[in-house]
Amino acid sequence: MLYAIVDIETTGGYATGNGITEIAIVIHDGKQVLQFYETLINPKAHIPRFIQSLTGITDEMVATAPVFEEVAERIAGLLQGKVFVAHNVNFDYSFVKHQLNESGYKLGARKLCTVRLARKIIPGLNGYSLHKLCKHLNVDLVNHHRAGGDALATSEIFKILVERDQQRVIEQMLKGRNMEQYLPPHLPSEHIDKLPNTPGVYYFYNAAGKIVYVGKAVNISKRVRSHFSNNKATKQKQDFLKDIHRISYKECATDLMAHILESTEIRRLWPIYNRSQRGYLPKFGLFVYEDQKGYKRFAIEKNKQYYRPIHTFNSIAEGQNKLRQLIKEFGLCVHLCNISRDCDCATHDTVPVYNAKMDNAIERLQQTLPSFAYIDKGLKENEQSCILIKEGNFYGMGYIKNHDLLQRIDALEKELEPLQDNDYIRNLIYKHATEYPERCVQF
Repeated sequence: MLYAIVDIETTGGYATGNGITEIAIVIHDGKQVLQFYETLINPKAHIPRFIQSLTGITDEMVATAPVFEEVAERIAGLLQGKVFVAHNVNFDYSFVKHQLNESGYKLGARKLCTVRLARKIIPGLNGYSLHKLCKHLNVDLVNHHRAGGDALATSEIFKILVERDQQRVIEQMLKGRNMEQYLPPHLPSEHIDKLPNTPGVYYFYNAAGKIVYVGKAVNISKRVRSHFSNNKATKQKQDFLKDIHRISYKECATDLMAHILESTEIRRLWPIYNRSQRGYLPKFGLFVYEDQKGYKRFAIEKNKQYYRPIHTFNSIAEGQNKLRQLIKEFGLCVHLCNISRDCDCATHDTVPVYNAKMDNAIERLQQTLPSFAYIDKGLKENEQSCILIKEGNFYGMGYIKNHDLLQRIDALEKELEPLQDNDYIRNLIYKHATEYPERCVQF
């Protein structure tokens, strides 16, 4: 078996928007170097100053170098029939594959990542960067951050890994579509092995331990693997793969609960790679408070993190329309409802009389909004999952064992975890309640 050990220098971090400035390919049989190829490449673009400082490759150096199309045939020939090996292989592979595609050549090689190999064969090191591995293995690293120097150092590391591979890790990684070929370089495969085939929510963490992505799944294991089943050359995909160092998960009894938990966790954590659902959070709420004179008053304000409104709206206009209906029906004061600064009441009611009107208005509003528990299977045989809608809004969810709790909503609330309400969650629950009315317990 022959290996093509590749290293590239580039103008940026993702293939679709950047070019290769240098490439080196070491043809290796696992024991020794058989062939070495290296060339500068004109990326047909400016090399950013910080990359020039890092690599030493300047615009002037590549001005007379061949463009990739001119060396594509040679590169495709060198890679043909070889195992593509690199330190953080998905990065190098994405660039080379993209550039070959643009030049009319296809690359479909099996891959090996020396970062992942080293983690398996030499576990327990304090880091697996090329520099740290060379230092640990006493490999000379000459011309670091140049393609030739890094490729030759990687080939020496690869030779040592082959020699120490008593557990036949390389053989296992190359079998079929082994996930070791496409997992992010810093993610231990053991994290994947431990994932359950159940509904739930999963979390991706970066090197600093911060959650960078939250997802939901009917089958956690299958869904997580699907994230890594392709190696797109886009910036988003490459940054995403580079940032993933750890995975955790929370199992849920049903797909609906997984949907709800994902939505609330995205809004709690705002991970950088979650871009969906951000428009689902209602922006305004109808709040009730008591002023210094003792009058109960309505106010439409932006939703607050720690206070629950009695109703939510997507716009101020929507809230004001609802509030004007209550004012008209119950004879409320536009000033005390914060609709107008001017009071149009000839004489104000006393506090007890006006507050009684407010109580009637609140009761009417709550009567038009349903309260029910949506009951489904639990995580264990002796329990059931419970999702609570209280007065039209999502309250929270959890698991119950005592069916007597379903007799009183106040008792049920104490057993559930309160979660933030939003339109997306509410619509999901109402949809399921309509499809499965037999699962609903009305209050």
